[in-house]
Amino acid sequence: MRVCIFGLGYVGAVSGACLAQLGHEIIGVDVSQAKIDMINRGEAPIVEELIADLTKNAVASGKFRATLNAEEAIESSEIALVSVGTPTAPDGTPDLSYVDQVMRQIGAACRNRSDSFTVVIRSTVTPGATMARFAPILEEASGKTIGEGIDIAFNPEFLREGKSVMDFRDPPFTIIGAHTEGAIEALKKLYQGIESEVIITDAGVAESIKIISNAWHGLKVSFANEVGRILSHGNIDARSAMEVFVKDTILNISPAYMRPGFAFGGSCLPKDLRAMVFMAERSAVSAPIMRAALQSNEDHIVATVNRMLNIGRKPVAMFGLAFKPGTDDLRESPFVKLAERLIGKGFKMTFYDPFVDSSNLMGKNKDYIEREIPHFVEMLSRDINKVIEENEIIIFGHASKADKEIIASKAKGKILLDLSGEKILENCGADYEGICW
Repeated sequence: MRVCIFGLGYVGAVSGACLAQLGHEIIGVDVSQAKIDMINRGEAPIVEELIADLTKNAVASGKFRATLNAEEAIESSEIALVSVGTPTAPDGTPDLSYVDQVMRQIGAACRNRSDSFTVVIRSTVTPGATMARFAPILEEASGKTIGEGIDIAFNPEFLREGKSVMDFRDPPFTIIGAHTEGAIEALKKLYQGIESEVIITDAGVAESIKIISNAWHGLKVSFANEVGRILSHGNIDARSAMEVFVKDTILNISPAYMRPGFAFGGSCLPKDLRAMVFMAERSAVSAPIMRAALQSNEDHIVATVNRMLNIGRKPVAMFGLAFKPGTDDLRESPFVKLAERLIGKGFKMTFYDPFVDSSNLMGKNKDYIEREIPHFVEMLSRDINKVIEENEIIIFGHASKADKEIIASKAKGKILLDLSGEKILENCGADYEGICW
């Protein structure tokens, strides 16, 4: 393919050399004459393993050159990759003005173009910007409509400084955030020769992956350091503890729990987070992540209560009372906490959880529920059909597969607030609301 790349910083320079090695013809565009001259001399504008020889060979083969002339680069290409900087603005968001400027340049250069052109944004941007902000600029400048002569996509990069060439060649996945077949096919063609899973999604999701990935990496570093500060005051080697911790790829380093849903609860997570906070306080150590996890969990329950207040005080059926399905453990169940607060706000509640039998509850489990919801036995029902029929709002926390099918078949006309993200319930005919999706 004939490709132009706007921005010859880390991402642009590495992408240009690597794409040239795949056989594409690359024209780099930058406002820096020094970078242009370096590329055209066969010199990489960045210092990193592998990139010097890769750039030298790409330029020598005639597959990679650079120019200040954006219009020339666009006219000589069929696809543009936008990798210009998006520095932090005063309000903390990415400054998108450089991307705006490139969109106008590309659009103007494509106004009288007869063949189709694809614009691919690789800069880190605010989720939603590709379609809400950049697509209209491109359409206005080009006089064309997205999907009709001009296409746009977001294609996040995951290139670590120091290892970017290796990351380009062996990415975790290739994400194509696009709404038109033209953009999807162009990007598939561009990355032929790169062995990775290709994920096609909408531009907003693609934009989000880059930002949440980096936020997660930052959180992991801070979490490990916070654990180290806390444990070191007990003369415990946190390095050894974390080496063992990451060996658990079923729960600790895995997709487990990584799905938006409802708050955590139960007898372990809240208790042990509080223990970590206590250990930190006892040693006068700062532990903002542990504290924030507890506060964020509390905020999630508050947000759900507020959502219910916006819906209105109608009779409510809550499916799931124990903190997780298949148990009768009510201790610190987030569903119990939610129910207690809704009752306090004047909601009439009915509970359905076949695993919770009031006659079998004992010990701390019994004490907890009787303290939180003194008359919960009167609100507990075993008749799922009656529970659905007699209530206007269904709060879905968890249920068995069979019970989910019954809910889905009978929820039409009801208001369904899904706390779990169970996709089986999205198209059941109810007025469906997800708590955080």
